[in-house]
Order: sequence, then C-alpha cells, then structure tokens
Amino acid sequence: MTDTAVWTDGDEYTVPVPGKAGDALAVTRWGGGPGTPVLAVHGITANGHSFARLAAELSGLGGPPLIAPDLRGRGRSGHLAGPHGLAAHADDAAAVLDGHGIDRTVLVGHSMGAFVACLAAVRHPDRVSGLLLVDGGHGLPAPPGTDIDAVLGPAMARLRMTFDGPDHYRDFWRRHPAFEGRWNTWVDHYVLRDLAGEPPAMCSSCDEEAVRTDGEQVLADPDALGAVHRLPCPARLLWAARGLMDESPGLYTRERLAGLPEDLATVELPDDNHYSPLFSPTAALVAEHVTGLIRETADGRGER
Repeated sequence: MTDTAVWTDGDEYTVPVPGKAGDALAVTRWGGGPGTPVLAVHGITANGHSFARLAAELSGLGGPPLIAPDLRGRGRSGHLAGPHGLAAHADDAAAVLDGHGIDRTVLVGHSMGAFVACLAAVRHPDRVSGLLLVDGGHGLPAPPGTDIDAVLGPAMARLRMTFDGPDHYRDFWRRHPAFEGRWNTWVDHYVLRDLAGEPPAMCSSCDEEAVRTDGEQVLADPDALGAVHRLPCPARLLWAARGLMDESPGLYTRERLAGLPEDLATVELPDDNHYSPLFSPTAALVAEHVTGLIRETADGRGER
C-alpha cells in the first residue's frame, strides 16, 4: 500500500475528554472498511499521524479503520492543559472510545504510547481486547540521574528551538540518525504536522512541560512500569534491533525482555530502529500483527 496521497490526511475531528469544559482531543480516522476501529497511541513527542502508513496497510489487508488522537500537549491537541501523565492519557483513550461508541477494541501503542496502552488496559480492562506494543511498554532500569533529555536527545532539544519554516524543520529531522536514509512521504507528512506558528519563528507543537511529566513517569513511575505485568488481555511486543539514534543494540534485547510474562509474545524487527517500524515497509508486518490480534480476540480468547 503506497498511495500516500489518499492516506496521509484522514478524517479529522475532536472528541471530548476529561478536564475543563470544552477540552477535546484532535483525532484522525483513516479507512472506511468493516469492523471495529483500532485505537492507536503515539510516542512522547509524536502525533497521531505517525500511524498513517499503518492505517493504509491495515486497509490493504481488508482490516478495520484506525483512529489515532494527538495526545494532550502534542500536535493539534498541543494547546490542551493538564492533567498530564500516563494515567491521564489512558483515561483519554477510554474517552476517545466513548466518543466513537466503541465498547472494546485492540490498542496499538508505539514507544510511550505502548506504556499508555498497557495502563489503559489495566485501568479499563473491559474496553481493551488486545494490545500491540511497538518498541515500548516494558520499562528498563535507568541509571541514577537519567532524565528525558538524555534519552530523547535531539527529539527533546527541538522543543526549545525555532525554525524558519517547513524546509528548515525537514532539514533538522533529515539529520536525525534514525531518519537518515529512511526519509519518505510518510515521514515528511508526520514531521510537518508537528510544526506550529508562522515563519520565520515556527516551533514544535509539543508542550515541554507535558513531555517532561510523561517522560519522568516512563522512566520511574511504578504503576506505568508495572502495567505490562498485569495485562488482562492478549498482547504482543514488536521490538526494534536499533535504538532512538539508530544505535545497536536498541532499547530491548532478548536478555532485557526475559522478565516479561511468558504469554506476552515478543517479535524482533531486525531491520528497524525505534522510529522506523511505522514509516518503513515494516508497517505491513505491524498491520499483520494487528489483524492477528483481532482474530485472536474474536475467537473468544480475549481474556487472560
């Protein structure tokens, strides 16, 4: 599935979420096929359009629509105030399901979004039938003093930068080690969705305070880190061999995953780094795992 012109934009609208009166998340829906829509949750400085290619690949398999919010403090939800934190995102995910009249469905989470998806399953077990975690969801011990700046590198540094315009922002991301040699239309669309303001003083739409609050929890919050061990539904974790800066090894190795529950299937993505599974041809494999979880839960095996 390569017709990006059809799939990048999707159908955009807002969905009410907890908080102040009028608070609503920006949500995009792709695909009009049969079946209950899948809900996808993005990473810590990302936006919902990181899943546009996955939505296209799902449609190519005859799969269901995909819906993805821009989380609080990101993308077109960048203006939303708190509550911040992973539990707030998990509850917002349930609110998005409410807004679509969805009782129960499969959740896909990438990076921080995988932690949110696990927490959503624990906090709202009747709403989540299965989980696909993409290079996230399993916490790893961080050395004392580690902060989110050290983990994210240039992705975090950009939150305090200004850019002359779209081409300047593209150039910044093209130099990121994870995207060098991997640039395509899917990446370009996703990156530009993050850009806010007017030339010559454009910036990321991400709220740095929200990112820091969420990042601290990904590194150290016991509820968020323990959720993957308390899942009430089938789950799979796809892990990239290379990391956020395209380094080897990546976040996970077979040894680092040894402590996970035995019934949580893990699959290595040997040709990918932390970012690339959603933008590269590997998105087709991710879509296959989504449809596999849908079949598994439809067979009545959606409870652990």
